[in-house]
Amino acid sequence: MGIKRLIDVTGSLILLILTAPLACAICLLIATSSPGGILFRQARAGRDGRPFTMLKFRTMRVGADSERGDLAACNEADGFLFKIRNDPRITPVGRILRRLSLDELPQLVNVLRGEMSLVGPRPLPVDDSHYTGPARARLTVLPGLTGLWQINGRSELPWEEMIRLDLHYVKHHSVGLDLAILARTVPTVLTARGAR
Repeated sequence: MGIKRLIDVTGSLILLILTAPLACAICLLIATSSPGGILFRQARAGRDGRPFTMLKFRTMRVGADSERGDLAACNEADGFLFKIRNDPRITPVGRILRRLSLDELPQLVNVLRGEMSLVGPRPLPVDDSHYTGPARARLTVLPGLTGLWQINGRSELPWEEMIRLDLHYVKHHSVGLDLAILARTVPTVLTARGAR
């Protein structure tokens, strides 16, 4: 087992144990505040483009995916991202979870399974991952729970800058860089900088 994988397994196990009471509370809030399941599952592109099922706490009302076409004109992001600052599909509880990035907690299970890493480029939906050019290099490493663009502006960054940061990570990734990104992720999440 490599050092990066050892950090992923150890870190995700510790975080899953520490956040278990919080995760239970979140499950209860989601279940009692809006109809639908607690978890949201979506196919994402993993290493080398292999699809895997990414887990998140559900933050939108049931059927939100089918409404995306109707909201296309409201999209504030570029590239392959779809972001609306005041997305009407997000539930009140979901808005808080997103603001604090707590909706991402179930991805610790993806890390434990080896489908994701604690640090790496964020995984894109499978349908959106088939682009060409230098950006394909981001698929040569495991996608991550956090990464360079999460600590440098998150959703506020333009697509080109996100790709530039991802490619920088792919070229220079190391245990030291991973630890530095993890250390900077904590204050970024706590201050909700760049969150939508």
